[in-house]
Amino acid sequence: MKKKPEIKYQKANAKDWKMKISFYRLSAFILFFAAIFCLLSSTVVYADGDDKDVDKTRTMLEKWVETRRIISQEKQEFELGREMLTERIELVEREIESMQGKITEAEKSITEADKKRSELLKENEKLKQASGSLNSTVIELEAKTQKLLKQLPDPIRERVKPLSQRFPKDTKETKLSLGERFQNIVGVLNEVNKFHREITAVSEVRKLPDGSSAEVTVLYVGIGQAYYANGNGDIAGVGTASPDGWIWTPANDAAPRISKAIAILKNETAAAFVQLPVKIQ
Repeated sequence: MKKKPEIKYQKANAKDWKMKISFYRLSAFILFFAAIFCLLSSTVVYADGDDKDVDKTRTMLEKWVETRRIISQEKQEFELGREMLTERIELVEREIESMQGKITEAEKSITEADKKRSELLKENEKLKQASGSLNSTVIELEAKTQKLLKQLPDPIRERVKPLSQRFPKDTKETKLSLGERFQNIVGVLNEVNKFHREITAVSEVRKLPDGSSAEVTVLYVGIGQAYYANGNGDIAGVGTASPDGWIWTPANDAAPRISKAIAILKNETAAAFVQLPVKIQ
């Protein structure tokens, strides 16, 4: 901590004034005695009729009076200067006191700032450690979600495509923040979970075993099982999810039942219990 500033007052001016006054007083005394001596001498001389000595005595008296006047003036000026100097010293002392107060407050602020900075550095270090852990977690979740996307049916994959496309191809070069990456993962999983809890019917074009294609209605039961049938009810099939994508197996013998299940879902017929083929992986 820096030492507080000190002030040293120079008293040379006051000392000079005192020396001047002493000098003038001594001069006045000398002139006074000289004037008396001259006056006495002039009396004698006057008696002898010497006018020159009278003028000389008058001149000496005038000088003595002038010296007294100068001493009085110097004394007044000294008192005025001393008063001004005293006021100036008091003003400087007040300014120093105020400055010392500001220095004390600044030192307190610096101490508090250093303490706050130390706390922030510690907090930043903790956040760095947590960020490293979260970065490893988000990389793992992105990889698992990408793997899951390959097993999803086409409708849900198209639905989450705006989010899944934002997954970084190179995790070291991505400009996305950890928060944005977690939001993308959560957004995809929320949509997948919603689709998995529903039974969804969509129109698709399926490639048949004989190489032809047919427009069919696909009934997705969650993300693991699906059935399709054409409008005539003579072509049908069963779909199941696999690690490499969906596998579609023809099931024309189940076409009437699959068509009925689709009609029930579309409210085209009354609800009823319908047995459908299920393939368990």
